[in-house]
Amino acid sequence: MLELIHVKGNSYYFASPAKIGLYRISETDVVLIDSGNDASAAKRVLRTINERGWRLVAIYNTHSHADHIGGNAYLQKNTGCRVFAKGLEAAYTNYPILEPLTLFGAYPPKELRHKFLLAEASVAEPLSDAVLPQGLSLLPLSGHAMDMVGFLTDDGVAFLGDALSSQETLDKYKICYIYDIASYLETLRGLPEIAADIYVPSHAAPTEDIAPLAQYNTEATLAVAEDIVALLATPKHFESLFSLLLTQYGAPLNFQQYGLVGSTLRSYLAWLKNERRIDVIFENNFLCWKAI
Repeated sequence: MLELIHVKGNSYYFASPAKIGLYRISETDVVLIDSGNDASAAKRVLRTINERGWRLVAIYNTHSHADHIGGNAYLQKNTGCRVFAKGLEAAYTNYPILEPLTLFGAYPPKELRHKFLLAEASVAEPLSDAVLPQGLSLLPLSGHAMDMVGFLTDDGVAFLGDALSSQETLDKYKICYIYDIASYLETLRGLPEIAADIYVPSHAAPTEDIAPLAQYNTEATLAVAEDIVALLATPKHFESLFSLLLTQYGAPLNFQQYGLVGSTLRSYLAWLKNERRIDVIFENNFLCWKAI
């Protein structure tokens, strides 16, 4: 775990549950793309960097979810490296309590305040083209998170963050976390248009052809939407719909799933309402959703 893999040229990644990209900007200086899920992972990353005689100068975060920024604080404290994140992702990186708060919709219970959903705060600066080193460019990839980005190196390696999930993950869970369904689908449509030789998703195997996996993700996302609409043939309030959907997918419920899948279901409902496929009625002091 956390083995450093050479992809091409100056582009590397650490094999971990959420891949950590590494790009050499000089003989001695390197930058990271994300930092893993906690200080323990960050320690091993820094040990490898030091053993090679390199110096970490910056971390560029794809987005602010805890498994991608969890090592920021340790690395920043121990190297003085700068941290950069795009738009609202910078706010969430500076104030990580916003992630479980967003999922729960209010101050989160302790079951949502753990390292997988609540990273240690780090000092993040605004990410833009102007602060990128030569050889690294931004890829807008919003949808999974509010202002998620990827990075393309001059070696032709595209680091895609959580722009899509592996086929195994989709087959197992059916529904994966998405903040904005419309933006997510737009990002999936655009992935094959990125001119790269190798694509490195955070949670799927690197590939030279991203189109088949992007299409699989698109079909899986749309299939969930159809299942929701079908369940709303008769009006249902949120909790009833949530229970029926998880039962249909054979997914057990716990607090973390309640936050992640519940938030995603609300995103689907908002998108389907905007698309005028569903609407709401108020019945016995319940807000109920129904197919049109």
